[in-house]
Amino acid sequence: MTTDPPPTQLVILRGNSASGKSSVAAGLRARYGRSIALVSQDTLRRDVLRERDVPGGANIGLIDLTVRHALEHGFPTVLEGMLYVAHYGVMLAGLLADHPGRTHCFYLDVPFEETLLRHATKPIAGEVDEGQLCSWYRSLDLLPGAVETVVPATSSLSDTIGLVMRSAGLTSQATPPAVR
Repeated sequence: MTTDPPPTQLVILRGNSASGKSSVAAGLRARYGRSIALVSQDTLRRDVLRERDVPGGANIGLIDLTVRHALEHGFPTVLEGMLYVAHYGVMLAGLLADHPGRTHCFYLDVPFEETLLRHATKPIAGEVDEGQLCSWYRSLDLLPGAVETVVPATSSLSDTIGLVMRSAGLTSQATPPAVR
């Protein structure tokens, strides 16, 4: 008798630049352990394709394929990025509709003033100025249908990681997922 593997978890972390998405994703991996897939919009868009964030960009399909591939192979998957609704909304809606397992979306809501303070501590602070940050900033760029939990800037990194883990049903995993 064969049993189907347990359904996978999909976590989507969205928010403006310097809202803490990458830190939360790294914290999830540290608490969960091996065998969790982290899909970063910045890695695929900027590093792999070296593409600007534009509507219809090639990175949108690559993100979609990467997330689906990880899920199909049994990995709990975290997708993190600014992921503007205007550019990525259709792709995200498709992921949400098609994923049969647990899916949880979080929007890290950080006011612009706090974004500036946090950005000043990042390695790209010397390359990206306040004007550029302002042009990227979208206040509460939420997905339709109230599918996202809005996490305020007052939530600590540890508390946010704990919230995501509890909500998504992520627990420490010592063994890798079964390969299908």
